[in-house]
Amino acid sequence: MAKKEKENKTNAMRILDKNKINYRVNTYECDEFIDGIHVADLNGDPYDQSFKTLVTVGKTGNYYVCVIPIDQEIDFKKAAKHFGEKSLEMIHVKDINAITGYIRGGCTPLGMKKLYPTVVHESAQNFDEIIISGGKLGMQIILNPKDLVKVVNGKFANVIRTEE
Repeated sequence: MAKKEKENKTNAMRILDKNKINYRVNTYECDEFIDGIHVADLNGDPYDQSFKTLVTVGKTGNYYVCVIPIDQEIDFKKAAKHFGEKSLEMIHVKDINAITGYIRGGCTPLGMKKLYPTVVHESAQNFDEIIISGGKLGMQIILNPKDLVKVVNGKFANVIRTEE
């Protein structure tokens, strides 16, 4: 029976276990990619507490991870400035697996192929727990945002677009 439990763990969960970080797992029915807003609606989760993981590439060719609320858009200028890049753009969907080891809809900042510089939107600090992808479709991890930042060696910052 223990083997079955082990098979259900994702790299993200193994990293949290190794670092003795408390987290909860939520699963939902999902056979193909659905965006974070639809997942939150499906589960009855608040948008501002549900975060998506975006992977970007800078002019230097380096990759960067931005974890932002699901109903927000990245501000590429703010994110580039945060990471010390001239500019950033999203990686191509076809490259997600090669760069991160995850698939679209299952990408989480935890347990990527490499530990890329990571920023978590500062609003995450308003919550005791946030919801992120669990590392595969149909799975979420619920954890303290400070624990997430610690494990990915990230920082909190404002990298979302705001109305001006």
